[in-house]
Amino acid sequence: GFDTYHHTFFEMLGNWSFGDYFKKEAIEWAWELITKVWGFPKERLYATVYKPADGDPAEFDTEAYDMWKAIFEAEGMDPEVHIVTSGKKDNFWMMGETGPCGPCSELHIDLTPNGDTKGSLVNMDSVECIEIWNLVFIQFNANQDGTFSELPSRHIDTGMGFERVAGIFATTKNFTDFSNLPSNYNSDLFSAIFDYLSELSGETYQRTIPSSRKNMPEQEFVDFAFRVLADHIRTLSFSIADGILPGNEGRNYVLRRILRRAVMFGKKLKLPSGFFAKMIPALVDKMGSVFPALVEQQEIITKVITSEENAFDKTLDRGLVLLKKITDSGRKEITGKEAFTLYDTYGFPLDLTEIIALESGITVDAKAFEVEMEAQRELARSARKTTVISVKDKSTASGEPTIFNGFDNANLTDQSVSVVDSISSGDDAFLVFDKSPFYAEKGGQIGDTGEVVIDGVKCIITETILDDSERHLHKLKNKDSLNKAKVGTVVIISVNLDRRGSIQRHHSATHLLNWALRKVLGTHVKQAGSLVLENRLRFDFSHFQALTDGELTQVQNLVNEQIILNASVETNEVPISEKPEDVIAFFGDKYGDVVRVVDIGGYSKELCGGTHVSAIGEIGYCQVVQESAISAGTRRIEAIAGGTALNFIQDQSQLIAQLSKKLSCPSKDILSRFESLLEQKDAVEKELKKHQQKGNANLASTLATKAIEKDSLKWVSEIVENVDPKGLRPLAMQISQQIGEGVVILVSQQGEKASLVALCSKEAISKGNMAGNIIKDLTTELGGRGGGKPDFAMGGSPSSPTMKDVLSSYLNK
Repeated sequence: GFDTYHHTFFEMLGNWSFGDYFKKEAIEWAWELITKVWGFPKERLYATVYKPADGDPAEFDTEAYDMWKAIFEAEGMDPEVHIVTSGKKDNFWMMGETGPCGPCSELHIDLTPNGDTKGSLVNMDSVECIEIWNLVFIQFNANQDGTFSELPSRHIDTGMGFERVAGIFATTKNFTDFSNLPSNYNSDLFSAIFDYLSELSGETYQRTIPSSRKNMPEQEFVDFAFRVLADHIRTLSFSIADGILPGNEGRNYVLRRILRRAVMFGKKLKLPSGFFAKMIPALVDKMGSVFPALVEQQEIITKVITSEENAFDKTLDRGLVLLKKITDSGRKEITGKEAFTLYDTYGFPLDLTEIIALESGITVDAKAFEVEMEAQRELARSARKTTVISVKDKSTASGEPTIFNGFDNANLTDQSVSVVDSISSGDDAFLVFDKSPFYAEKGGQIGDTGEVVIDGVKCIITETILDDSERHLHKLKNKDSLNKAKVGTVVIISVNLDRRGSIQRHHSATHLLNWALRKVLGTHVKQAGSLVLENRLRFDFSHFQALTDGELTQVQNLVNEQIILNASVETNEVPISEKPEDVIAFFGDKYGDVVRVVDIGGYSKELCGGTHVSAIGEIGYCQVVQESAISAGTRRIEAIAGGTALNFIQDQSQLIAQLSKKLSCPSKDILSRFESLLEQKDAVEKELKKHQQKGNANLASTLATKAIEKDSLKWVSEIVENVDPKGLRPLAMQISQQIGEGVVILVSQQGEKASLVALCSKEAISKGNMAGNIIKDLTTELGGRGGGKPDFAMGGSPSSPTMKDVLSSYLNK
C-alpha cells in the first residue's frame, strides 16, 4: 500500500517448459507478446541479463545476452543501452538454499513522461521503471555443500504480474499518455473496492503517492490506507476461498497479521467495526466471474473475517490503552521493544505506530524495533525444518524399495518371501523381504503387525516402518530370531487380519468424516493431519470455530447413513497429471508421478496410499467421541469405528441403565432428574454459604478481640480451624475492618498442607510492614513459598505442628 506496484497478493501470469523449449523460445515469445500483441512501446523496454559478481554462481549468461542483442539490433535499438546486467541479487533465481535454480532475464518498462532514462532506473526501486516479466532459466542444481551442478534437462519458468500489466494499460490510457505516475491500483481491478471505501468513509481516492512514511499529509495517508485495504481484502478472500485460514503459525499467521493490519488502517480512517467483512461483496462482484471459488465460498469468507475482526477488537483495545499510556507519559520516544510488543502482541504494524506517535509529537526507535524483529526471525530460522532438495541418480539409493502387495487380501496370509536384509539396531531387530503385504506406517496410518515363520519357528512382528529407501522394515519381538533369518532364506509371513481389519475400518471412516465435514461446514475444510490406529482415529482440519452440537450430530449422522447404504470402495492408480478435478489432494503433501485414488461411492474421492475396507458397510458404525481446538483455525475430531464403537455404545448403555436405577427413573428422564438434583445442590450450597458467612462474621469478631498492640498497630495472628483456603481472604478482610490500622495473619491447615494469608492496612505499610514480605518470610521458614503485594499476600507450605510457635516467634521479631 505504501508504494503502488507491490502487493501481499497478486495474480501471476506465466508459462512453464519441462525439458522442452528453452531460452531462445522464451525470449522471442516474450518480446512478441509484449510488443506485437499487446503493443508496449519497444523503445521504453529494457532487458536484464545475469552477470555474476565475485562469489556469485555460474558464468555470464552469454546465451541470453546474444539473443536480446539480436532482438534489439533488429528493432534498430542500441543493445548497450537496452540490456542491463545484474548479479545474483536481481538476476539469479533459487527456489531455496538447495534445489533447481538458474539465471533469469527480466523485462522492465520506462514509464517516465519522456521515456528517455536510458536504463538508469532499472532495478533502482523506482515506480517509474518497473519489472513486468521475469524469464527464469532453470539449468543448475544448488547442492548442500554450496556448489552448483548442471541439471540433466533444462526448464523454463516465467512470471508476470497481472496487476502491473493492467495498471500500466490503465495509467497510460493504452500507451497514449505518460503524464501520470504509474500505479497498479489505477485499473478497474481495484476501482469497485475504492468506490465502496469512499462511500463508507466519506473520503475520496486521489492517487497520491507518499514520499515518506513520516509527516504524511492527510490525503496521502487516506490514499495509502485505501490501497492497504483494497490489497488486503483480496489477499484474505482468495486465501480463505482456497482453504487457508488465519491462525498462529506459518502462512496462517501471515494472514492474521495482514487482516489485523487492514483493521488498524480502517480504524485510522474511522471506519465502523466490522467494515472489513463488508468489503467482500465488492470484490466478489468484480472477480467472482473469473474465480468462481469466491462466489462459492463467500459465506465462509465472511464468517472467517467477521470472526477474526471481532477477536482482534478485544486485543486492539488493550493495545491502544498501552499506546496511549506511552504517548501520554511525556516521553519523546517509543522504544524499539515497546514498538515490537505493539506489533507482536497487539498486531500494530510499525508504520501505523509511527503515524500515531507522530500525531503525539514523539518518535519511534525504528532501528531498535528492527533489532527485535531480527531476533524473532533468527528464532524462527533456528526452529525451521530445512528440506534438502537434490537431483540424484536412482542407482545411488541404498537398497531397493520393498514391493508392497498388501492391497490384495489373497496375499495377507501364508505368503512365501525371501529375506533381503536383516538389521540390528540397539535392542531392536528388523527383517526386510523382497515383497511384503505388511503396510508400513505412513500417511497417518499405523503399520501392520503379524508373524513370520522361519524354519518352522513362529516369530512375532510387532511393527512395520519405512526407511529412507522405502524399504519395509519388519520389527521382530524377539531379537534372537534374527540369527535364523539369513539373507536369501525363504520364510512365510502373515498379517494380523483382525488388527488390519480394524485399521481399515478406521481409515475408511476418516474419509467419510472428511466428506461429511465438507458437506456440513463447507469446502474450505482441508485436512491438516490424521492418525489411523486399530482402535481410534484422529482427524485434524481447517475451520475457524468450534462445531456446534447440531453440526457434530449432523456430521455423525451423514457418516452412518452412508455406512448403512454400504457403497463399494474402488481404488485405481492414475498419473498425477490425469487426476480428476473432483479428487481431493492436500496442500503440502508430496505425490509421485502415479497416484492412487480411493473412491467411496462416487461422493468421496481422495488421493490416498492407505488400506481400506472393500465396502463401507464393513465399518459397522462410527461414533464421534470428541471435537476440540488444537490451534487457531485448526480443529480436531476423534472418533471410533467397528468393534471399538460397539464396545463404547455397550458401555454407555450400561452406564445409563445404572444411572436410571440409582435415580429411580426411566432412562429418558435421567437428564431432567439430574438437572433437578443440580438445582437442589445449588440451593443447599447457597444456604450453606449464608451460614458460613454468618459463622465467619462471628469468627472474625472473636479473632479481632484477640488482637495485640505493637508499634501502635493491632496484630492478629491465628491458626483457624474448619476454614477453606478460599475463605481466608474474606475472613482476613472482615477482621481488618474491625481492628482498623494493623496486620492480619491467618493460617489454615488441612491435611498435609497449610495455606497462609497476610493483610496490611495503609498505616501498617507506611511503617514498613509489607504483606508480601511477611508471607515470604513465613513460608520460607516453613519450607513453602509465597508472596504478593504490600497490602495482601498469600502462600502455601507443608503443615507443621510447630506452626503456632513459628507465628509467635515471627511476632516477637
